[in-house]
Amino acid sequence: MCATTDPPHNRKDNSKDMHMSDALLSAPVAIAADVAAATLLAVASTRLKKESDSGLIPLMGVAGAFIFAAQMLNFSIPGTGSSGHIIGGVLLAALLGPWAGFLTLASVIIIQCLVFADGGLMALGCNLINMGAITTLVAYPMIFRPLLKFPAPAWKIMAVSVLACVVGLEGGALMVTFETALSGITALPTGDFLLLMTAIHLAIGICEGIATGVVLIFVGKSAPSLLNREQAHKLSGRKIRNIVIGFAAAALLFAGILAFFASSDPDGLEWSIMKLTGTPDLPATDTGSIAQGAAAVQTATSVMPDYGNSFSGIAGVCMVIILVWGLSGFLLKLRKSRQTA
Repeated sequence: MCATTDPPHNRKDNSKDMHMSDALLSAPVAIAADVAAATLLAVASTRLKKESDSGLIPLMGVAGAFIFAAQMLNFSIPGTGSSGHIIGGVLLAALLGPWAGFLTLASVIIIQCLVFADGGLMALGCNLINMGAITTLVAYPMIFRPLLKFPAPAWKIMAVSVLACVVGLEGGALMVTFETALSGITALPTGDFLLLMTAIHLAIGICEGIATGVVLIFVGKSAPSLLNREQAHKLSGRKIRNIVIGFAAAALLFAGILAFFASSDPDGLEWSIMKLTGTPDLPATDTGSIAQGAAAVQTATSVMPDYGNSFSGIAGVCMVIILVWGLSGFLLKLRKSRQTA
């Protein structure tokens, strides 16, 4: 879900669904979102430090890598000329819990932004909220968890997964429209933009819900304790190792092979903008120092912009694992040191 500005190195926009660009945001709105997102990250880190166990850390890493790889696989939405990809927040929250899921998805979004120039750097806070918080901290605890207790029949897992994912993506679409309107730097008509965004992301949400349901049904059969928050810590080392290997293998398959077959149709946000303006690209209108500084920093950090390198998917998978394992391992070590002090 992105429409991206052309940064200083004049790369063509090729960002992914639900990642906002700096072209849609004013500096005050972006800064407010950055503060809110940073607060949520601090809370998530604190919760993880208090509640996590060593068995959760490897699961966080490979689950994040799996989501990174799965997001590279854009699928076409029949009859629309648009495409979408899964966000993965509901799935991560179901596997890891909402706060660990948010922290894991945030790691994916940050790497996408800094290394691959996927979504604007000034818009990073908005993307963390729209994609991460809305799915893991809103849709999961308000929809998924109250309606679904494991073990559950496959039809119920599928139905609740679809409902939660639709709520998560529609919530994200609403937030994108609200943030764009509040910024007031584009000529997009708010009502029409909102209608297009919610319509296309309803379809994308249904597709993500089906994919989420399939994964959870499989996990429910192979490692049911993982889906029960009260029993997840009882998983044996061998069972955790098998799950880690399974997610890692799936991530490598998606990133290394299947991503090459992804749809080239414009994603949900690009499609919505194209319907209103005739082009999926929006020119940068904020020429202030904050916007220019953010673009310059992103240009310096994005060593593989637009996923142009053949090994970008594999590299991204490895980066997510290293970041998530490093961060969560540090938080766990910090907790243990305080307990023994």
